[in-house]
Amino acid sequence: QVQVVEYGGGLVQPGGSLRLSCAASGSIFSINSMAWYRQAPGKQRELVAAISSGGSTNYADSVKGRFTISRDKDKNTAYLQMNSLKPEDTAVYYCNVEIIIVQRMGALGADDYWGQGTQVTVSS
Repeated sequence: QVQVVEYGGGLVQPGGSLRLSCAASGSIFSINSMAWYRQAPGKQRELVAAISSGGSTNYADSVKGRFTISRDKDKNTAYLQMNSLKPEDTAVYYCNVEIIIVQRMGALGADDYWGQGTQVTVSS
């Protein structure tokens, strides 16, 4: 019912910039939050940045001052602007979307969905 798709990954030189997009579609009542995670080879998946329905943001210490997360509520889309990229930023980046759903009897619930991931490689 719900699909999450990431766009914008690629190869970039150290110090360069890249912009990722995450679009959610399907049976969506409301999106509570959207977040970007990343996973490098041999490493655990880690939270990079998140944005709530109220617009508050949260960043990993390693990307503060370099990355910016934003959201277009009308398009159910989140963005991750990545500046001053470093080789250690190399990873597969995943989008996570927490969605408010309508259950039977009109009750509200929540569920989360993951995108397929997009590769970001920072290398000279």
